[in-house]
Amino acid sequence: MKKFALAASAALVLAGCAAGGMFGPAPKDGELAMPTDYRSWPVFLAGIEKPTGHIRDIYINPTGAAANKGDAFANGTVSVMEIYKAEKTGDKMTKKALEKVFVMYKGNNWGSTAPEGLKTGDWVYAAFEANGQPAKVDYATCRGCHLPLAKDDYIFHYDKYFDTRKAAKLDGVHAGKVAMSVEDAHLAALATR
Repeated sequence: MKKFALAASAALVLAGCAAGGMFGPAPKDGELAMPTDYRSWPVFLAGIEKPTGHIRDIYINPTGAAANKGDAFANGTVSVMEIYKAEKTGDKMTKKALEKVFVMYKGNNWGSTAPEGLKTGDWVYAAFEANGQPAKVDYATCRGCHLPLAKDDYIFHYDKYFDTRKAAKLDGVHAGKVAMSVEDAHLAALATR
């Protein structure tokens, strides 16, 4: 009886995997929840100033932080980008209110749900308002921006991230594997400019 139960459980797991993932079919853009603990993750890059009057801080979960330059990020990687309104005073921009949070999730065959011509590997996207509620965005626009980045696993600032990690070695452990403060990550990024 135990052998039958184990065989049935294994068959169920394999069937779920065959259906697109461990927990069913591949998700579509906008279907996944915002990670609640992402600010405890390693900082990907911080203080990215945009001429649109915004500052971006990007976090990456430990699965993604384990990647090495030249490699694609592993399935299970999650990248979170906070977009802050910013005020410019002279040459300096100062963060103001959080406006939106954009998230990229990578899972086995997850990108298969994307429209033809907009597939970005195994990535799916989600967007949230500052209060954590889902944001209404055109995911085709998100995909269109990331589409030219195939050589970098569809991730903006790929080279800068790995170069910053290399420049910010902390007692033999690179910055991407420790939870740096956003301010420390911003200083490390400045050191590589």
